[in-house]
Amino acid sequence: MLIPSKLVCSYRLKNSVKRQGLLKKLDKSEQYSLVLVNAPAGYGKTTLISQWMTNQKNVGWYSLDESDNQSERFASYFGAALEHATGNLLPQINIIERKSNLLSLFSQLLINISDIKQHFYLVIDDYHLIDNEEIHEALKYWLKHQPESMTLILISRSVPPIGITSLRVQEQILEIDVQDLPFNHQESIEFFQSRLNDQLPENEITSLCDEVEGWPTALQLISLSAKQQNKKLQDAAKRLSNIHNYHINEYLNDEVLESVDDETKSFILQCSVLRTMNETLVKEVTGCENSLTKLEALEKQGLFLQRMDSEDNWWRFHPLFASFLSYCSHIQFTKNLPVLHQRAAKAWLKLGYVTEALYHANQLENYQEVLTILSSHGWKLFHQGELKLLEESLSHIPDIHLVSNPNLVLLKAWLAQSQHRYDEVNGIFAHFDVIFEQKDVHLSIENQAEFNTLRAQVAINQGDENKALDLATKALEHLPENAYYARIVATSIIGEAYHCHGNFDEALTMLKKAEKMGYQYNTSHNILWSLLQQAEILIAQGFLQAGYDMLDKAMLFVKTNHLQKIPMYEFLLRLKGQILWDWYNLDKAEAMASTGMEVLSKDEERLQCIALLCKISIARGNLDNASRLLKQINQLQNAHHYHYDWNANADQVKIVLWQMTNDLDATEAWLIQNKYPTTDKNHFTQVQWRNIARAQIMLGQFEQAQTILDRVIKTGEELQLISDLNRALILRNRLYFLQNKKAEAQKDLIDALNLSRQTNFISVFVIEGEIMAQQIRHLLQMNILDELASHKAKFILRNINQHARQKFAHFDEQFVENLLKNPEVPELLKISPLTQREWQVLGLIYSGYSNEQISEELQVAITTIKTHIRNLYQKIGVSNRNEAINYTKNLLQLMGYNS
Repeated sequence: MLIPSKLVCSYRLKNSVKRQGLLKKLDKSEQYSLVLVNAPAGYGKTTLISQWMTNQKNVGWYSLDESDNQSERFASYFGAALEHATGNLLPQINIIERKSNLLSLFSQLLINISDIKQHFYLVIDDYHLIDNEEIHEALKYWLKHQPESMTLILISRSVPPIGITSLRVQEQILEIDVQDLPFNHQESIEFFQSRLNDQLPENEITSLCDEVEGWPTALQLISLSAKQQNKKLQDAAKRLSNIHNYHINEYLNDEVLESVDDETKSFILQCSVLRTMNETLVKEVTGCENSLTKLEALEKQGLFLQRMDSEDNWWRFHPLFASFLSYCSHIQFTKNLPVLHQRAAKAWLKLGYVTEALYHANQLENYQEVLTILSSHGWKLFHQGELKLLEESLSHIPDIHLVSNPNLVLLKAWLAQSQHRYDEVNGIFAHFDVIFEQKDVHLSIENQAEFNTLRAQVAINQGDENKALDLATKALEHLPENAYYARIVATSIIGEAYHCHGNFDEALTMLKKAEKMGYQYNTSHNILWSLLQQAEILIAQGFLQAGYDMLDKAMLFVKTNHLQKIPMYEFLLRLKGQILWDWYNLDKAEAMASTGMEVLSKDEERLQCIALLCKISIARGNLDNASRLLKQINQLQNAHHYHYDWNANADQVKIVLWQMTNDLDATEAWLIQNKYPTTDKNHFTQVQWRNIARAQIMLGQFEQAQTILDRVIKTGEELQLISDLNRALILRNRLYFLQNKKAEAQKDLIDALNLSRQTNFISVFVIEGEIMAQQIRHLLQMNILDELASHKAKFILRNINQHARQKFAHFDEQFVENLLKNPEVPELLKISPLTQREWQVLGLIYSGYSNEQISEELQVAITTIKTHIRNLYQKIGVSNRNEAINYTKNLLQLMGYNS
């Protein structure tokens, strides 16, 4: 339920000074994506925008308070304000039921407003109260995709972190700041003349304006003091001469609060516990029957009470005055505060605003009110995403008393789990187990089952699938039917554990069941996770097309439910990217990995995407870029702890690149440091076994590699791990070839080509390079492949040749060194050797790059590229591009590469 007062402009404009210059500047707002009005408190920011709005149509308003840092709350009000701005034409979006993240909601809203032609404005007031990075990122995204028919207006005390610099460069922002907002002399004169009967000489007003540096609030305080105490303006001004912010409270006390009668003062202080208020709330908190009359009287007296212009008559105190009143109430009104907050909590609860009720309950020293609210509404708030508020509220309840409600202990642990603080969960359970024993509290079978479900979730996160399976199975036996969330989680965990054990049929059965339950109870995260797990199993079984189709289904679900910001979306993109890499569709694979990088906010979460980008560079033969990405991978692995399957995937990329660069020292060091997996029954551990075998092959440890590959191939055949079997056969083919076991190598290659009919693997053949090319050429010459296998072999061979061409398009230092040692290299090249940059340029010319593309690739000015080309042409004795390409082709042939 939304508080209506937050969606209307809260400032009355009677007697306000018309800021003609600034209003004229704001009239250009339509030309900009963003208008930022930025200055410290009391500079008339909101008043200015309120003035400008009086002559505008299609304006939505959203007033923030600190509670709006919750993403879903922000989303709800943002959507409602946007609806007002567009004339209530937008389709309704139920934020809570759809459990959408903020970015996904924004995406849907952007779609909904895309066809609106008439220009409209959305004002967000007090944006400086937002410190939630998700909201900042979402608003940055919004501005990037905002339609031309909209202008966003932000009022803030600080420059928000939403890409302001970029908007300045693009000239998409209109800024009004502390340099613009202070009153000038003429505005100060107009200000006092409109409020006071006595006429102060204009030179004294301008002098006063200079003393307070045109700060409108200071001028307002001076005017208020003179008016209430019937003082001359000069006397009031003297009291505020050379004002600084820390004097505000003293001034407001002396000149405002002390000027009212005791009954009014008491009423104001009682009302001040409310962040926003209406007649009902004030009546419940103060006990005043004529609360509406009193509120209207305060407004007329100018006591900083601002009516929120709505039919329900909502008010709030001016923020400066509210802060001052809070200070006063803690000093003068200490004994009454607990009673007032308790009344406020109950009043908000009656109105259905649980979050506001909890805010007031958290102000109480007695935890009982918080405990009562959480017992009834805690899990509902959890599913609504009010995680920060819940953690703050639970911290108010002593642990010794929290055990009286085990569901709240469980909630405390789930809060840690849901925010990826997995290590804390077992600590929370261990801590409360001691208290349970001390207080002789015995968990019911149902409670224990819910606790075990969370323990199983932690176990699967930590890679202990056996423990996870045992706990989840026991939990599912005793969970009550109404514990639907725990039942879905337990069912999904059992499916994941079966997956790890290689029991794919059982795993798919449980994951499909979890998916069905997720749809039944509208738990979108569980649905998406189940779809991704099913896709992984299909991929492992070699059904890559079916897995890709499952991922397309998941992609549609993500878009429909606006889940593009959650980390699981990156997992989806990465799975699609991996399949596309397997199919040698490298451009699309790169797009998936790059989009996945954008989803994740922390560098350490991007390891898998960087590894995929590195694999793509390897498959293209761009070893320079692959080496650069490998440095990032090493840095991340050294700085952070990762699950074993993440490390295995990253290590796979390392070892393949080391194989291509013949880095035996790095390979030997890696082999010494890494432990052998305890099983080979799933694709996670099969990857690492192949990593070990490849490293052993590079180091000449052929017998050890043979033992590993024979075993993993046998397991792959038994469990129908077709994708891993396909990869292992290709690796064993390499082993046999290097041992000159031609018959065994040929059999493995033919088997691998036959399996690729199902998997459609290409890249895994291509990265084996010339060893694979020689064997495929031999098979084609023997004409022993059927038509389909022959077609696949020819396609692979073409891509290996392209791979070799791309690999040396950048002419790395090792290649150049080996080339110059070749006795057949032209003598001119040895006499006048090329620089490393000239080798790069020559390679790019050979690859078909234009001068402009070479300039962009190397990030060097086009004039510099032309100089490099002129120099290298002279050194190698050619006069044009075609001659340079033929020259390079001859060099590659000297090194054994068939161009």
